[in-house]
Amino acid sequence: MTEKFYKNKLDRVFGPFGSSMGFFLLLGGILATYFSFIGLIIILIGAFISFTTTSTLIDFENKKVKFSNNLFGIIAIGRWINIKPDMKVGMKKIHRGYRAYIRGTQAVDIHNKDFRLILYSSDNKQIMPLIKFNSYDSSKAALQELSSSLGLNIIKL
Repeated sequence: MTEKFYKNKLDRVFGPFGSSMGFFLLLGGILATYFSFIGLIIILIGAFISFTTTSTLIDFENKKVKFSNNLFGIIAIGRWINIKPDMKVGMKKIHRGYRAYIRGTQAVDIHNKDFRLILYSSDNKQIMPLIKFNSYDSSKAALQELSSSLGLNIIKL
């Protein structure tokens, strides 16, 4: 993490089922454009749903972080937060579950488990997630490195 900026993709805004539905809307819009210009609106809606994500950007030199929603996967919307010396960084295990129904009654579940490095305020309130990892060991090593790079204390929860 010695670069000036570190960009980390976190999640898809509409989840895995919404993103795949957006992709099918995008394909359907391409086909519909052959017959009508309304297909262009369907393409825009599908691209928005399919490609919109969340991410964080960490500026190590100026000690700032930015949580952003990336509309269409390109346009980053968010604001910079200056890191203060009394802030803390910690690790948290995250479990996200998604459920969709096929044929109206059959449930399909997807479960994602990961570890995230979280920025906390001075009174131990969660501000924002910074980095996402799949394993505990890699997240623990990155927590130490991030703490020393930004000059923050590690919080124990």
